[in-house]
Amino acid sequence: MRGNPVHFEFLIEDQSGKKALETLVPKIIGDGHSFNIHAYKGIGRIPRKLGTGSDAGKRILLDQLPRLLRGHGKTFAGYSGSYPAAVILVCDLDKRCLAGFRKELFDILHACDPKPETRFCIAIEEGEAWFLGDIPAIKKAYPKAKDNVLNGYENDSVCGTWELLADAVFPGGSPALKADGWQAIGAEKSVWSEKISPHMTINENRSPSFRYFVAKLHELALKKRM
Repeated sequence: MRGNPVHFEFLIEDQSGKKALETLVPKIIGDGHSFNIHAYKGIGRIPRKLGTGSDAGKRILLDQLPRLLRGHGKTFAGYSGSYPAAVILVCDLDKRCLAGFRKELFDILHACDPKPETRFCIAIEEGEAWFLGDIPAIKKAYPKAKDNVLNGYENDSVCGTWELLADAVFPGGSPALKADGWQAIGAEKSVWSEKISPHMTINENRSPSFRYFVAKLHELALKKRM
């Protein structure tokens, strides 16, 4: 039997990530499914006490995550069996330990009653790693991108990922972009998302963390339900 349409709720740490997912998600899950993408104003940190309240007005992703997962668990519990739904958290690893970070995330999920169907998809080290997994897409978006920079990249390495992409495509490289300040960096990351993601080939991406993301969406979208 064919699976029922799935509804996805994506939680993403910033606007540049949202712009990329708006293009990439339909390519991955195909027609017949629905999704919302909720962008936050930074990743923040997981609260030390999961039961403590958080200011819902502060749109910082990890700070809000316990409340968000509890809320989605209660909402999804009210859906019929013919309307499966899932939460997909997408965020950067940055300098964290992957195993430790995933344990913290699952601790939050296991504290929920009921638990929402959830997948944690972590870009290693940063979201730009997913663009760098598809160098042909970067070259289509930026024909003058520096091959010596791009070809020296090791997929999902912890190397200062956004800086490396800036060195390849931004005039003056990452030093020039850093000199313009963090607002300019955020704006430029959104430009990269808008220009590169339309050219990305989903099944040929070489980033392991992007391939994990794709596999988890396929797993949910194709899951057969009686």
